[in-house]
Amino acid sequence: MTTTAPDMYNRLKILQQYRHVAIAGISADQYRPSHFVAIYLQAEGYHIIPINPRYAGQTILGRRVYATLTEAKEAGEQIEIVDVFRRAEDVPPIADEAIATGAKVLWLQLGIRNDEAAGRAGAAGLTVVQDRCMKIEHARFFGGLHTVGLNTGVILAKKL
Repeated sequence: MTTTAPDMYNRLKILQQYRHVAIAGISADQYRPSHFVAIYLQAEGYHIIPINPRYAGQTILGRRVYATLTEAKEAGEQIEIVDVFRRAEDVPPIADEAIATGAKVLWLQLGIRNDEAAGRAGAAGLTVVQDRCMKIEHARFFGGLHTVGLNTGVILAKKL
């Protein structure tokens, strides 16, 4: 596959085709981007699988938190997309786990790029998206993008 962001048609296809998203690095803090993205994706019908060793065994957004992707897979979770909210240098072991657990997509959030890990994941057959936000991409394609990141349901020609 590719180590750069797939074109917009392929990103749309990813968002339509896969519904099980492991969020690696999710925070319990509702003001953190990882938490907000999880809320948004869950509200849009995606099955969220929280991954963070700090909160392992607890619940976030009504879902059990796993320490690793491997632990989630062993518990019976289906992992299709691994959405990564970790520093670029922390991505390689997550990419290796994504490969080992049979994920289809490795998605690195805004500001996160690791070409080495992306190359390994791509060579293993995963589609790799780097430096893009899953929530923003979904909102662009499905009409939920607003200046504050929420869908107001109101279409205006002026900024609110």
